[in-house]
Amino acid sequence: MNAALRAAVIADWRGLPDRKPRPDRWRALGDLLPGMMQKLGLRERLHESEVIEAWAQMVGSFIAAHSAPVSLHEGVLHVRVLQPALHYQLEQISKAEILRKLKRRFGAKVVRDVRFRVG
Repeated sequence: MNAALRAAVIADWRGLPDRKPRPDRWRALGDLLPGMMQKLGLRERLHESEVIEAWAQMVGSFIAAHSAPVSLHEGVLHVRVLQPALHYQLEQISKAEILRKLKRRFGAKVVRDVRFRVG
């Protein structure tokens, strides 16, 4: 006879009130992590690292060699560019295409805009 059944039989025999079963509080780790990451502000950091890692693939080797994403804050990707001529090229000509690629890969909520600065 298992312990739970034995305890139930003895409690019934003694006339004790039934114990209320404890609610099952077990939850899968996969269900808990997104909420915890959001509370700690880690979700944006995770997106930031993914975008930074994918930068070279998104823009090509030449632009990647002369620029570097610095941060992703509130959906705005800040990119450091080494030369003013490249800054002009990216800001005026290539920005829409780069932004379209980033939004397609990561979603419009993750990357809303790209800002370039020389430095």
